[in-house]
Amino acid sequence: MAIQWTDSLSVGVTEIDNQHKELFRQINVLIDACHKGKGAEAVGETLVFLDRYARMHFSTEEGYMERYQYPGLDVHRRQHQEFMDNLAEIRKRFEAEGPGVHIVVITNRILAGWLNTHIRRSDKALGDYIRGLGQAEQRG
Repeated sequence: MAIQWTDSLSVGVTEIDNQHKELFRQINVLIDACHKGKGAEAVGETLVFLDRYARMHFSTEEGYMERYQYPGLDVHRRQHQEFMDNLAEIRKRFEAEGPGVHIVVITNRILAGWLNTHIRRSDKALGDYIRGLGQAEQRG
């Protein structure tokens, strides 16, 4: 079951919104590969890409937080680490069990659910904070 980006997820910072869209796209690639029973190599490559991309994205967000002295930086950073820990757990299970429906289920529950909730709560609060400083960017 694919996850969908909607405008209600926009935080109002173009760079962050575009990166969120790419994270959604890559999670959907992973889900699709598992649903189709694609080889371990395809699923493994997607997991590696997600790991790299998520790290880059979180670094971008944290850069904004540092630049604008966001008071929730430490909590937000811990939340990012939680996602990376969840992703590491999925990679571990994939290596032990291979691709399949079980990876789809845990990806949806853990990664997609976490990302959706995190964007709606934490990232939108960051966007509101930045806009409140008069640093708003165009919506992506």
